[in-house]
Amino acid sequence: MIEFFLNAYKDVSTAHIILEFIAFVFGILSVWYARQENILVYPTGLVATIISVYLLFIAGYLGDMMINGYFTIMSIYGWYKWSRKTEDSDNLPITRTNTKEKIIGIGLFFITIFVVFGIYKVFDYTIKTENYIDIIASGIFFTGMWYMANKKIENWTLWIIGDIIVTPLYAYRGLGMLSLQYLIFTILAISAYLEWRKILNKSNLQL
Repeated sequence: MIEFFLNAYKDVSTAHIILEFIAFVFGILSVWYARQENILVYPTGLVATIISVYLLFIAGYLGDMMINGYFTIMSIYGWYKWSRKTEDSDNLPITRTNTKEKIIGIGLFFITIFVVFGIYKVFDYTIKTENYIDIIASGIFFTGMWYMANKKIENWTLWIIGDIIVTPLYAYRGLGMLSLQYLIFTILAISAYLEWRKILNKSNLQL
């Protein structure tokens, strides 16, 4: 296992490794803060996603790059949403998606798939089996990020599914640190779902 990670970086520059490590640390911090419903999820997430966009652009993984580019935009949106006061509270409450939000989520999932697929075609990239997996994961993550910005508990279900999909994908591509990061993301996402469900149930009992 250790040899697998070391071999993936034997021909990589020191600067690249440092950047990937920074993205790795800040990405985990971001999920940890999200678990605790802490607004620091967004500034830490911005550091991770901006660096990841650059690294994935260099590697030529357009789908993954688009995911992180979208994460960057949604981090700014989520930061605004989480910091905005509501009529009844100083914070945006954790809630479940209603029918309208579920339909929007499904629509966002399919729109994302078509857009990412179209970009691969526009840039004349050969779409391999792994790229189709990447495209599906893009749809899951895009929807999950929108749900997170609106504090919908279903965001964690989508993160768990997406993380499970991309963990072996990054390992297959030789991106050991990213693969390990998403494995940790999976564990944190499960923990976060349980934590948010506890908060949501407590909130419902107080109504």
